[in-house]
Amino acid sequence: MLFEVKDLCGPNVPPVSFALDAGEVLPVRGDSGVGKSQMLRTLADLSPHEGEISLEGVQQQSMSATDWRRQVALVPAESGWWADTVAEHFPSRPLEAWWERLRLRAALWDSPVERLSSGERQRLAVLRALALEPRVLLLDEPTANLDRDNAEAMAGLLLDYLRDHGAGAVWISHDPREVDAHGDRWLEITSEGGVLHGAV
Repeated sequence: MLFEVKDLCGPNVPPVSFALDAGEVLPVRGDSGVGKSQMLRTLADLSPHEGEISLEGVQQQSMSATDWRRQVALVPAESGWWADTVAEHFPSRPLEAWWERLRLRAALWDSPVERLSSGERQRLAVLRALALEPRVLLLDEPTANLDRDNAEAMAGLLLDYLRDHGAGAVWISHDPREVDAHGDRWLEITSEGGVLHGAV
């Protein structure tokens, strides 16, 4: 088992349990404000919580927060940018194939962050996460700011990454088409807790 969550709960996070296999996408749905984004933060060890979370049998609390977040990478709905230029946020330039698949202009590498569109920020945030080569991606509506063509390109790159690296993803989406396309089952978050639907 790649990723396992047992009896997870915390502030604004209802009880959730699930397991994730290598190469699997687990779409997450639920009403706004029910705790979906907060759940991702707890999975990334960014918010206080109770319960057990393990990556390939290794418990979250047995790893440093920095090591955990390299392997369980969160891409929030609004990504953080702390330096002036795009390049300063990366240890090295991402693979050209990834850059091209997301339709990002080469000139953006040296561009000031303040000049980026919301869609460019979102695509670059995904590249920033992929550069860490994580085992699990925590995706908070990664295609929300993108038009259909760019959303499909983003989804294609993410799915190829999961397959090629034997990684998994927990993917928040409000688009039923994404849920149907990327997962055989999905997790519904309600105020009472998380409920798995679909194939077992």
